[in-house]
Amino acid sequence: MEKNIALPIFEALSSGIRLDVFRLLVRVGPEGMVAGELSAALDVPPTNLSFHLKTLTHAGLVSAEQEGRFQRYRANMALMRELVAYLTEECCAGAPALCGVDACASGLNC
Repeated sequence: MEKNIALPIFEALSSGIRLDVFRLLVRVGPEGMVAGELSAALDVPPTNLSFHLKTLTHAGLVSAEQEGRFQRYRANMALMRELVAYLTEECCAGAPALCGVDACASGLNC
């Protein structure tokens, strides 16, 4: 991952609400959640949540799939793994074991 790709992702996660939304979607996994469920779980008004979901979707962190009248949102786990790998790829001069980082779990070359 290049820095110019990582920066918009970090910007999208710089909001507490967006970070909460993304972490919740990571927690629920591939099933994802519809906007109403997210709104209720995080106690965020639907119009406010819509704004944040749009930002997360634009950054590529979240995907949306039409399900009847609703949109189902899912975390982009592959992008999250790439971001973690980007953050840790030079850990301890390329020796992540020295830093206590599990190279395989963080997406580094195993």
